[in-house]
Amino acid sequence: MFIVQVTLLDRLHYLDRKMMGFKAFHSAQATIAGIETVHMIRKGQLSE
Repeated sequence: MFIVQVTLLDRLHYLDRKMMGFKAFHSAQATIAGIETVHMIRKGQLSE
């Protein structure tokens, strides 16, 4: 479980570095939430 968490944090850090151009916190927050949602959909973690 720890390795999965570290890997996820590494991915988010990579994505965060690519998004250094965001000036407003709200924009960055909405984008990261969308990325996390896409990952959850791909993993099948959403319940109906």
